[in-house]
Amino acid sequence: MLLTMIKGDKILMTYKQLHYAVTVAEEGNMTAAAKKLFIAQPSLTSAIRELENEYGITIFSRSNKGIELTPEGEEFLGYARQILDQTQLIEERYLGSNQGKLKFFVSGQHYSFAVEAFVELLKRSGADKYEFHMRETQTFNIIDDVAHLRSEIGILYLNKFNEEVILKTLRDNNLSFTPLFRATPHVFIGKNSPLAKKRYLTLEDLKPYPRLSYEQGSHNSFYFSEEILSTVDCDKELVVLDRATLFNLLIGLNGYTICSGVINEELNGPNIIAKKLKVDDYMEIGYILPNSIHPSHLTSEYIEILKSLTKNKTT
Repeated sequence: MLLTMIKGDKILMTYKQLHYAVTVAEEGNMTAAAKKLFIAQPSLTSAIRELENEYGITIFSRSNKGIELTPEGEEFLGYARQILDQTQLIEERYLGSNQGKLKFFVSGQHYSFAVEAFVELLKRSGADKYEFHMRETQTFNIIDDVAHLRSEIGILYLNKFNEEVILKTLRDNNLSFTPLFRATPHVFIGKNSPLAKKRYLTLEDLKPYPRLSYEQGSHNSFYFSEEILSTVDCDKELVVLDRATLFNLLIGLNGYTICSGVINEELNGPNIIAKKLKVDDYMEIGYILPNSIHPSHLTSEYIEILKSLTKNKTT
């Protein structure tokens, strides 16, 4: 079905053109996008230029190094994706068409409740074909993914140490932060750790043991650390990229990581426990969204599931 949006007698854009533009943004390369779309590259380039000329904007900047999405292109494609998603829903509902994949993308820090909500959303969708991405990634990448529309929503935390820097970074990228819940700091340890029998833990208790944290790549500033109290001196540091490795090392080496304390035994297994850390600090965990784009139906439903799962999570 070819969707047209018409103002008077003038055709402003077509569904196909929007699809082309979104594919180019996803591939980051005209040649790759043309191959994926099964059209000639000159035809694709021409379609994109027509779209840009129609609206008097530049969606992609071009150089010898390739193409890059412009700020106005990011905003434009945010609306384009909504049109594509809504059109697909209409076709599936009224025409019995279900040829395309249902798509949803999340970027977040390593929180089990975010994964749990992701699983629940996929179950509720009932889609026969889908492409869902759950990116547990570095803090700066979360912001960058949502700012550049690679993900519809991001999950991260604020506290009194990082709040000013993170909020400024969000403002600079035209993003907003909405809190879900506030947690007091906890420590994840193995159930057989020497610390496991303590009622609560102090920073002094943790000193003999290795501290585990997630690598933050080229943006390895303390302000972008996924773990609070990252500026506290530690003689034994272990830095990892993924949740499974962190948990394995945590158990095998009697290590620890400082976190929100929210854990899902079904997803993370029974061998990890959380102990309250006696410090004057907090974690305000929430989600980030683009300011200029209305959330899609899947994003809105994901937020509702997040709220439901974290309603009584204040720790």
